[in-house]
Amino acid sequence: MEKLDYENFEMLVAEAGKLHGDICAGITIGTRMTMVGLRRIGITDPKGADRKKIMVFIEIDRCATDSIMALTGCRPGKRTMKVLDYGKMAATFINLETGKAVRIAASKRKGEQGQPDFATIPEDELFTVAEVEVPLLPGDMPGKPTRRVYCFRCGESIMDGRDLEIDGNILCKPCVAGKNYYRVLTPAN
Repeated sequence: MEKLDYENFEMLVAEAGKLHGDICAGITIGTRMTMVGLRRIGITDPKGADRKKIMVFIEIDRCATDSIMALTGCRPGKRTMKVLDYGKMAATFINLETGKAVRIAASKRKGEQGQPDFATIPEDELFTVAEVEVPLLPGDMPGKPTRRVYCFRCGESIMDGRDLEIDGNILCKPCVAGKNYYRVLTPAN
């Protein structure tokens, strides 16, 4: 496998397109976002020597997420990518070794101008970039679960401090909210 040149936009777009299945506006903007994020946090080899130093919080469940995943090697299953679907074309790149973090969001100005050439637009016109702090708990980090408890109401396991204690009972967030993203048609056996 050829090592990626994180300054070569065309090479990176092609690599992201392989995972995604095609090259679209989301892949190209996700590629630029990744290039900016890695440079700003001092990561040069995210899929190699720096693979244990990086975590990404992504704020959309669209094409840019595939681009960032393909180029950084970060994945939800490895607990190095956190998908928070706020519907925003934004991501926060974190260097776990240094604590340096930047949040990059697509600029409103470019989003209103149709399909721009994301390769040539200056970075400061394409994105807003802010240095941020992301307070990570032990349960947020890659590795084995730090804790496992069971919901008092539904009985399902809850890992890594995602539980809530209400009136002395441990509950999962859906049981606390009284709703879930699904509706049971056939009860579990």
